[in-house]
Amino acid sequence: MTAVNPQDLVALTQLQAQAARLADDGRWVEWAELFTDDGLYLLQPRENFDRGFPLATMRFESKGMLLDRAYAVTETIFHDPYYQRHVVGLPFVLQAEHGRIQCETHYAVFRTKLNQESTVFNVGRYLDEVVHTPQGWKFAVRRAVYDSEMIPNSIIYPI
Repeated sequence: MTAVNPQDLVALTQLQAQAARLADDGRWVEWAELFTDDGLYLLQPRENFDRGFPLATMRFESKGMLLDRAYAVTETIFHDPYYQRHVVGLPFVLQAEHGRIQCETHYAVFRTKLNQESTVFNVGRYLDEVVHTPQGWKFAVRRAVYDSEMIPNSIIYPI
């Protein structure tokens, strides 16, 4: 593990928690603001990631694309409404240098549809690259690599 100063580790943990909180609350515009302008978000099956295949279930290549998705999920996409609830582990720092941290964080996302029981929706790990900006730490890359080869027929919200 690469050493990270305690203040940066706390800030990294807070960034992870804030991302989960905003996603759970459906505050997608604020969630998108956690990314750099050229930030990359991918939701990718483990099989493709392990084999080095670029195919992703979701791929947004800038904050602008993330904001487009925020608009779509709140204003234009018609779907059966549901809630998400993230349970996120502590980030494990893989590398840290020159204002950039690479880390791995395990996650589980539960989904609750109205009048139904909560179910396990998606489980995997985030492989993140975060960079220090004048506004604090932000995601340059957030890759959600999910474990199951089977997923629901529609994933509306980023994980």
